[in-house]
Amino acid sequence: MARCRCNGKILCLCLLPCVMMSHLLVYIMVSIFVAVSYSPPQLPVHFIAPGASSDTEAGAPHPLGSFWSLRLEDRALWNHLQHFQDREHNPILRANGTHTESTPETTRGEEETKDCSPDQRWVSHLHDFNVLPEQMKDFVLSMHCRQYTMLRDQPNLCSGEDGEMETPLLLMAIKSQVGHFENRQAIRETWGRSGWVKGIPGGRGGLVRTVFLLGRQDTSTGPHPDLRALLDLESSHYRDILQWDFRDTFYNLTLKDVLFWDWLSKRCPHVQFIFKGDDDIFVRTDALLDYLHKYHGHSLNHNRTLKDQQKKELFLVGDVITNAWPNRQPSAKYYIPESFYRGVYPVYAGGGGVVYSGALARHLRQVSQWVSLFPIDDVYLGMCLHRLGMSPTHHPGFLTFDLPEADRRKPCAYGTVILVHKRSPKEMLLLWRELQTPPANC
Repeated sequence: MARCRCNGKILCLCLLPCVMMSHLLVYIMVSIFVAVSYSPPQLPVHFIAPGASSDTEAGAPHPLGSFWSLRLEDRALWNHLQHFQDREHNPILRANGTHTESTPETTRGEEETKDCSPDQRWVSHLHDFNVLPEQMKDFVLSMHCRQYTMLRDQPNLCSGEDGEMETPLLLMAIKSQVGHFENRQAIRETWGRSGWVKGIPGGRGGLVRTVFLLGRQDTSTGPHPDLRALLDLESSHYRDILQWDFRDTFYNLTLKDVLFWDWLSKRCPHVQFIFKGDDDIFVRTDALLDYLHKYHGHSLNHNRTLKDQQKKELFLVGDVITNAWPNRQPSAKYYIPESFYRGVYPVYAGGGGVVYSGALARHLRQVSQWVSLFPIDDVYLGMCLHRLGMSPTHHPGFLTFDLPEADRRKPCAYGTVILVHKRSPKEMLLLWRELQTPPANC
């Protein structure tokens, strides 16, 4: 009997590891099965994060959950500044009465931010400042300022001198430069022509106004000829140029958005839709109007609550880019050093142009005051949307990387296109003429 008991213990000891391994194997197999069989919930193309919306137009909607990074990136200047901005202005923290301390950088008064002279205070945060490209240096020295004198205004663009002109359905805001007269003129004669634009056959048209956004282009931005007299003539003749007194460089394109939103709130507050684009694109304006009428018309659905209607009116459409990382090559156009920004970019609509609602423009104007300026305008717009608890809508007709080369000269290939990038002024004129009478066999 003693031998049996002893053998039984030995047998148990031998089987115990086998039993444990079998349980572990079953656990691993179940885990793998669950992971493989799980599919994340499918979000609609136009997704708005769950959140609370303000009952007034002045208050921007915000997500219910925290939107800041819990880990402060001490070595990245933009992350460091935005870390405090997000806590300072997060409505959830304000609602709870837990107001976090801010740094001196985030508590500057309005009078102080009007001083746009170079500011050295943040240079010490960038260990590699002295070896950065000049354009990046200039941005860091002036990123504290977002209020600039307006050199050319168009106060009657949306209302007319008598105040009785009809508000445009669509305002085309095109980023241009002083020397790009040929681009602007090609746009005026083709897809950006101001006035009533017919829709596609069987569709509705609308009143369109075009305005060009310019900064200052002089010896401080490079070896440019003095074109101020020509710009004076152009502006007085077409009355469609907005210009501010800041250096017109690639890294300052974000200022054109911020300053345009301020101008819009004063001069054209009731416009329904805004198209923001570059001056080297081609837009099928009739197709864009047709899309806006079909999917974003503002006629009130009586089966929908007012809050649901307000959510429907907040949208931005374009060529959506996800999981993009900063370019770390110093020679690249989109270079962002790691000392300035760390992490992945938010979802944003990139390339030559986007369209969004006038209601969203009012919210962007507000929330942009709480987002530190960023050198790339498309990414900055994505950062503002992120803090509104929104993501942009992807539309396959926004071809910011152009059609296949073999199709670019075929009018039939543009049937589903809203925007293509890039096009020279000559190519704009040629394409416009060809699309006026497309072949019947398309």
